Amino acid sequence: MSRRLQVVMTDTEYRAAARAAKRRGTPLSELVRKGLRRNVAEETEPSAEERLAAILRFARFSGPTGDIDQLLREIETGRDLG
Repeated sequence: MSRRLQVVMTDTEYRAAARAAKRRGTPLSELVRKGLRRNVAEETEPSAEERLAAILRFARFSGPTGDIDQLLREIETGRDLG
């Protein structure tokens, strides 16, 4: 489903946006939609720095190490017991 949105801009903003759309060979409406999508994505998706910080936080924890086949056997044994 599509929705209609009215955006109020100054004349200067409108002219700049219209010129940018023309340079790209795209309708102004598509330029606005792309900009909106990009802006929303920046707010909802973690940045590269945030993702790296999460990895580094996780890396501080020690987990099982060793032979992967042995670890998988232990996991399966635990499932059979439970």
